[in-house]
Amino acid sequence: MKIAISGKGGVGKTTVASTLVRLFAETHNTVFAVDADPDACLAAAVGIDDEQIESVKPLVELKEVIDERMGTGALYPINPKVDDVLDDYSIPLGNIRFLRMGAIKQGGSACYCRENNFLSAVMSALLLDKDDVVVMDMGAGIEHLTRGTARGVDVMLVVIEPSKNSVNTAKTVKQLAKDLGIEKVRFIGNKIRNQKEKEFVLNQFEADEILGFIPFDDDVWESSMDKGPAAEPGGELLRNMKKIKEKLLQEVAKGRD
Repeated sequence: MKIAISGKGGVGKTTVASTLVRLFAETHNTVFAVDADPDACLAAAVGIDDEQIESVKPLVELKEVIDERMGTGALYPINPKVDDVLDDYSIPLGNIRFLRMGAIKQGGSACYCRENNFLSAVMSALLLDKDDVVVMDMGAGIEHLTRGTARGVDVMLVVIEPSKNSVNTAKTVKQLAKDLGIEKVRFIGNKIRNQKEKEFVLNQFEADEILGFIPFDDDVWESSMDKGPAAEPGGELLRNMKKIKEKLLQEVAKGRD
């Protein structure tokens, strides 16, 4: 199963992504937790300690590796071998493998085609060649996905809070995902404090597009201010995320029938 998670900054997508990673790790042999968000918060949220996090370079900054796989001349391979990169440059935590992608390099005085092509090859290896569970924390954009790699995404999961800005971002992500060929785009309402906020979200999307709601939780909010690994998810967050995980499994099974 391959899940890409997006949403406006601050809506709680990293909390959703890390909880899904932990839940899938209970039932699957290998789960890749992929941080494709420039804010890079997923490592701590899945429980990796600060010392290990500080030692991890984003894949896009592995100059020696990129030079080795892509070459240093004007021409470079379109499909470099990168399977071993997933093992050699991921942080293991039990059966979780954490990868930090790094931001897509933007054009300017330098050409970053080589670095971006390397990232694209890594994404293809994860999404198209691996049978493991992959959970990607994408940030508000989905720049790491191309038409080729998007074919491997089973579900684009967009986290929303009850606000117009968040909903507008979610609808933009939905259109971008559809343009790339991702058929299943689903939503989670997060930080819901009352029925009015729940109805606000329900009125923005089709009922079958919404996988669930997570109530606002002071404990989750306070843990986000702590340094170091996140606390084990519990309470309403865990209860609702277990239901969302089961719905995701059903959605993917339905799509493969």
